[in-house]
Amino acid sequence: MRLIDDVGTQLGVVDTDMALAMAREKGMDLVEVAPEAHPPVCKLLDYGKFKYLLKKKEHQAKRKQHQVVIKEMRVRPKIDVHDLDTKLKKARGFLEEGDKLQVNMLFRGREIGFKELGMSVMQKIKLTLADVSKVEREPRQEGNRMIMILQPNNSK
Repeated sequence: MRLIDDVGTQLGVVDTDMALAMAREKGMDLVEVAPEAHPPVCKLLDYGKFKYLLKKKEHQAKRKQHQVVIKEMRVRPKIDVHDLDTKLKKARGFLEEGDKLQVNMLFRGREIGFKELGMSVMQKIKLTLADVSKVEREPRQEGNRMIMILQPNNSK
């Protein structure tokens, strides 16, 4: 087998017994790193420390990821201006964090007859949030609700 010591220098092709003796002498483990190579490549290292460093590196990589979540905002066709502003402020925060936003317009009873009123509220939402988002799915009527999906401009 080809042997590499703990500092990374190649010791050449050595017998298995000799490699195990060298590992015991240095207080290290003999780890096969490339079994498919001819001859197989083994390395002298502290296996516990090696596993710890791998786990630490994996944890650091996971910390830097941002998982995209779809946040939901429910509005009504007759929503008041101040109520809409409050919801839009919260929605802007979601989009700036990198989350998608699904806007649900709920119609109850006779409100379903005033789809243009609902569409005007959706257009106002779209225009207000245009600086931090782009429309992934245009407002579309699905039963008694109208749904629009916005995604952030800059994905983190």
